[in-house]
Amino acid sequence: MAAASDTPMLGVREEDESTDTAWDLGLDPSAGEIRLPSRARSARVARRLTQRQLQQRWLLPAELTDDAVLLVSELVGNAVQHAGAAEFGLRIRRRRGWIRVEVRDPSRALPCHLPVREMDVVSGRGLFLVDTLADRWGVDLLADGKCTWFEMRVSYRPVG
Repeated sequence: MAAASDTPMLGVREEDESTDTAWDLGLDPSAGEIRLPSRARSARVARRLTQRQLQQRWLLPAELTDDAVLLVSELVGNAVQHAGAAEFGLRIRRRRGWIRVEVRDPSRALPCHLPVREMDVVSGRGLFLVDTLADRWGVDLLADGKCTWFEMRVSYRPVG
């Protein structure tokens, strides 16, 4: 997976991911894109990295963090299930008043936002959740795939 030349790329090897220490490797998804293997268990690593970045490093509220972690899980699930690639990338950015989470994969197939008619349906609700909980979301087509992202407003300012 290629990246912009000014974007460092960090990776979690599969053997790191299979242990419970991948999220302790000091990886910072705000410093560069973190590449993870396209395996279902990578969602756990992505959730932990997101939780640590938002709540422990940026001191954002638990409710915002919980919503972002859920949405990361949904985007990662889509990338793992539908992109058909060996890996995907995770990046978290912050600017005044906003956080932005990006999941990048080499597929140019656009995700489908399906209407949810029955709440007991287990599959197909990922983008419904993203659309409901995020303030903005979208998909950017890239020369080498796509970046699916969401943004959430941050009104919290740490006291200090």
